[in-house]
Amino acid sequence: MADQAVSNRTDMVAGDSAHHGPSHHGRPTSWVAVAIIVIGFIVGGIALPIGPTWWLFWVGVGIVVVGVIVATASRMLDDWY
Repeated sequence: MADQAVSNRTDMVAGDSAHHGPSHHGRPTSWVAVAIIVIGFIVGGIALPIGPTWWLFWVGVGIVVVGVIVATASRMLDDWY
């Protein structure tokens, strides 16, 4: 009985993946912009508990701003389809 439940669940998962498209949309430039923004948040987030080290925090904010500029220039929000 347990074997039947596992096989039914496997069939449902395999069937679901056939109906859906790829899970990650977007162009590589959009993912680069997201990576830059995430790096900025990490730098700013690390700066706060180690001091706070305000100059490092503002460097993180600057990195986030650069990432937002890259995202805007690459028209990242047009990738949703």
